[in-house]
Parts: sequence; structure tokens; C-alpha cells
Amino acid sequence: MSDAVVIGAGPAGLMAAEVLAQAGVKVTLCDAKPSVGRKFLMAGKSGLNLTKAEPPEAFDSAFRENAEWLAPMIGAFDPQAVQDWAQGLGQELFTGTTGRVFPVAMKASPLLRAWLERLRSLGVVFNTRWRWTGWDGAALCFDTPHGVQKLSAKATILALGGASWKRLGSDGAWADMLAARGVPLSPFAAANAGVAVQWTPFMDRHLGGALKNIGLRSGPYVSRGEATLSLGGLEGGGVYTVSRGVREGHPLVLDLLPDQTDLAVAEKLSKPRGKATLTSHLRKTLKLDAVKIAVLQEMCMPLPSDPQSLAKLIKSVVIRHNGLRPMDEAISTAGGVTKEAVDAALMLKAVPDTYVVGEMLDWEAPTGGYLITGCLATGAWAGHHAAARLKA
Repeated sequence: MSDAVVIGAGPAGLMAAEVLAQAGVKVTLCDAKPSVGRKFLMAGKSGLNLTKAEPPEAFDSAFRENAEWLAPMIGAFDPQAVQDWAQGLGQELFTGTTGRVFPVAMKASPLLRAWLERLRSLGVVFNTRWRWTGWDGAALCFDTPHGVQKLSAKATILALGGASWKRLGSDGAWADMLAARGVPLSPFAAANAGVAVQWTPFMDRHLGGALKNIGLRSGPYVSRGEATLSLGGLEGGGVYTVSRGVREGHPLVLDLLPDQTDLAVAEKLSKPRGKATLTSHLRKTLKLDAVKIAVLQEMCMPLPSDPQSLAKLIKSVVIRHNGLRPMDEAISTAGGVTKEAVDAALMLKAVPDTYVVGEMLDWEAPTGGYLITGCLATGAWAGHHAAARLKA
């Protein structure tokens, strides 16, 4: 018997365990993998973007239709609180020019090590290689290296992630178990995903290259940044931000020169070309690099000769694609436990004293610090409420 069992040792689960333990609650934390925080560590490989320093209204708006629902939770553990927490674990931070906040170490591993040391010092018990398989009456059941194990708890926090990156532990297998208990769910869908493009052999030499400083839009979703050409299509932060629009069926449109107007581009293209090829003319007059020219030619051939039409194309390259890359490759997923399924404390209405946090909940946000902050905030919120209910 534990006061509380937390299932899933990603950021949301670890934060819930920390809050509970700090409140004096006896916590057991179970995870199916041999080690904890695997997706968290993967997120830090290219620089751990913990949060984003911006006004609350701007930060909350990134969660779009779920902004009002999540606002109290994020308000209780906001970007400044995330920074204070990380610094309390001995992590020196810096804020980039866009407001994104990173550890100076740029990795997740030093922060995770310090975090686990704190949790162990608070008495949190870790059970790894314990895969949750559902309930037997009121008991929680686990497949473990030592056979089936059962735990009883006064409070359970489910922090099992979404349905992407199965090899790191987020496989969405929990959905059937919750549905069987009458918990309302939304179907999973890829979020912050790459776009699938079937390149012609002409593009082979450009794969791995980047479209730098471009504008991207898909329906109401707009971003500014980079896109990398991969064998499977387009990847990168700029693409992920607008991938929801692609998922919803909107065209994906690139602006190769977002700092210049159509008129300015047309005026430059109107300069005498002489005997230069069109490719040379684009390079000399507009400073377009080889990757941008290649994508323009791949998607828009034959290119028009008049400057106005060509300028319009350069400012709005429609990408022919096959939808999003597979969901298991996505950084995150939409769908999961609906907000109608939980009360204000994130406790399941259908399963009393069981809370749901992190990506198990049906919300999505772009990369850039929003995802991790949302997971930490919901974990802390449920942890505080569970601790208060236990004490009451």
C-alpha cells in the first residue's frame, strides 16, 4: 500500500511525484522502461527548450482552444516558476533572442540527474520495468521481471504520455484500459509532425539541406523559421508549428523571401538578365541559395518568365505532399482523455482518486517550450490536488 502511485516517469509524472512527496505523501513511481525520462532526454538532444519567457496572454494563446482550460494550471506553474524550479536543481539557464529558455548545458541529462536525486531524497520509490496493465478490482496491476505485481494506492496519477515515440515509452496502449472504464477519449492524431513529400531524383543532392529564414503557413497556422529537407519530406520547428493545418487539410505554403514584398521581389527580377540562366538570375538578384531554388523548381516548374508572376510564386510556393509523417515519428500527439472526462483537479470522473496529466490529456501546443511547460504544470496541478485530498 502506498499513499500515491504515479505511473509514467516523464516530466509530468516526475513533477506530480515531487509535489506529492514534498507534501509528505508516500509515493511509488512506476515506469515500463528500464530507466526514466527517456523522451525527456531525447527532447534535450538538440537543446532542452524548457519554457518560453513571454507575457501570460501570449503564452496561453499557444494552447489555442484549450487555453482557457489550461490557464489556471499554467498560471500556477508558469514559465517563471519553471525557471525557478530548474535553477533550484542547480541548472544555469539562458534566454534566447526569441524568448526560448534553455539550460546552459543544453542537455536534459544534468537536470534529470539532479531531479532524480531530489526525488530519492524525498523518499520516492522507483519501480522500473513495471508495465501497467490495468486494474484488478481496486488494485493496480503490473507486468514486471518478477511476474505480475499489484499495488494498492489511495491516489493514482497516470502520466503515460501520448501515442508517439513508442520505443521511448509513449505507445497509447492505456487508451483501451481507460475506455473500458467509461472514460471519454478523443482519437490520437500526430502533432508537431513532419510533412511527407515524395521528392523526385532531382532533389537527391539537396536532401539534408535547410530552407533558412522562410515563412510557412497552413490555414490559420503561421510560423517563421527553418525547414530541413529529409528523405521523407520536410522537418523542423517551422514545419511542426504549422503541421496542424496540414492535418486539418489546408495547403502548405512557403514564402522563400518573407522579409520582402511581392513588389520588391518583382522589381529585382525585372533587372536585365542578359545571357544568364534563370537559376543564375534568381541567385544574383534575390540571393536565393541552391536549396530554395531547388524547392521552387521542384514544386513550380515550369517557372513563369514575367517578374510579377515569378515573384508571386516565390512568395507562395505550394508544397505537394502526402500529409503528415507517421504518428509514431511525431514529437507529440493530439487526442487522449477529454477535458469533459476530468474534474477541475484533473481527477477522472469515471475512476475516483485517479488523476491524468501531461500528454494523456487532449491538448496540443507547438514546440518552443510550451509542451514541456504544459506537462510540468499539469503534473504539479494534479499533485497538489491529490495531496490536499489525501490530507483531507
